[in-house]
Amino acid sequence: MKKKEIYLKNLLKNIQSKVMKKHFNYYLFFLVVFLAGFGFLFLACLSVPASLQRFNTANYYLLHQLILLIAGVILGFVFYRIPLKFLKKWAPYIFLANFFCLFLVFLPVIGLKLGGASRWLNFGKFAVQPSEFLKITAILYLSAWIASKLSDAPASGWKSTAKRGYHNAVYIFVPFLMLLAIISIALVLQSDASTLGVISLTLLAVYFSARTPIWHTFLVILAGAGSLLFLIRFEPYRLDRWLIFLHPESDPLGKGFQLRQSLLSLGSGGIFGKGLGMSTQKFGFLPQAISDSIFAIVGEELGIAGAVILIAMFVFFFYLGVKIAKNSNDKFYKMTAIGITFWITLQAFINIASTIGIFPMTGIPLPFFSYGGSHLVAEMIGVGLLLNISKNG
Repeated sequence: MKKKEIYLKNLLKNIQSKVMKKHFNYYLFFLVVFLAGFGFLFLACLSVPASLQRFNTANYYLLHQLILLIAGVILGFVFYRIPLKFLKKWAPYIFLANFFCLFLVFLPVIGLKLGGASRWLNFGKFAVQPSEFLKITAILYLSAWIASKLSDAPASGWKSTAKRGYHNAVYIFVPFLMLLAIISIALVLQSDASTLGVISLTLLAVYFSARTPIWHTFLVILAGAGSLLFLIRFEPYRLDRWLIFLHPESDPLGKGFQLRQSLLSLGSGGIFGKGLGMSTQKFGFLPQAISDSIFAIVGEELGIAGAVILIAMFVFFFYLGVKIAKNSNDKFYKMTAIGITFWITLQAFINIASTIGIFPMTGIPLPFFSYGGSHLVAEMIGVGLLLNISKNG
C-alpha cells in the first residue's frame, strides 16, 4: 500500500510539472527585452564621446552593438525553437568545436591579439571571442554528460539516484575534474583568468545541482582557491589588481584610477541621478566606461535608485531561471537552466561588485549592457534556451 501511495504521489507530481512547464515564460521574455533594450539605449547615450575620440564618428560603437544585438536576437530565437533533445544529443560535438576554436586564436592570420592577450578570432570588422560561447557550450556538455549517468528514478534526500556504479568517484568526479583542467589550460594560455573563474563556478553549480556528493564541491572549491593564489602569485598584473582592491588609496592616479573614478561616478549621481545621457565621466574620465565600468555610469545617470532597480532585475532574472529549472521534468533541461541562470547572474554581480569596490576589477562584462558582441550574443542564446526549456522542458 505504501509503494502504491508513493507511486501515485510521484505520478501526480509529474502531471503537475507537465502542466506547469507548457507555458511560455512571459516574465522572463519581457524582463530580457527591457534589459537588452534599455542597455542598448544606455549605450547609445554613452558611447558617442568614445566613438568620436577613437573613430571620428559618433555611431561606430552603437552600430556595431546594434548589428550584434540583432544577431543575438536571431540566434536566441533559433535556440528557442531548436529541439532540446537534438541539443542533448549533439552537446559533446558542439562543445568540442567550440573548444577547438579556443586554440585558433593563436594562429597568425585569424587570431587577434589585444592588450597582450590572444582571445579573439579576427573576421574583419568583427572579432569573435570563443571563450564567451564556451560558457554555454560547456553547460550543455556537462548537463548532457551528467544526465546520462543518472537514472530516471526520483531522487531521495540530497543524493541523486545514479545508474549502477556511477556514484563511484572514478566515474563521476574524476572526469569532471578533467573537464575543468582542460578548460583551465586553454584559458590560462589566453591569460583569461576571469572567464575561467566564471566558467568554473558555473560548471560547479551545474555539478552541485545534480546532487552529487557535497565533498566533491568542497574539494573543487579548495583546489580552485589554491589555483587562484598560484595565478595571482606568478602574474604581476593579477597581483596588482588584488593589491589595489585591498588598498585602493595606494595608487589612486595609477593602477587604482579606474576604481577611483568608478566610485566617483556612482557617488556623483546621488539618489536619483543626473538624468539619462547627462554623465560627465563618459567624456574620457572613466576608463572602460562603455564596457567594464558601465554600471558606474548607470549610478551616475540614474542614481542609487536606478542602480538598485537594475540589481533587483538581475535578482528577478535569477528567480525566474531557478523556477524554470525547478519546473522542468528532465535532468538535462533542469541542469542546463541552472547553469545558464547562474552564469548570467554571476557575471552581473561580479561586474557590479568590482565597480563598487567590493571585488577586484576583473574585466567581466555587465550582461545586456556592456559593449561587446560575443558576450551579448552568447547571453541571448542562453535566454533563448531558457525560454525553450520553460515551454518544452
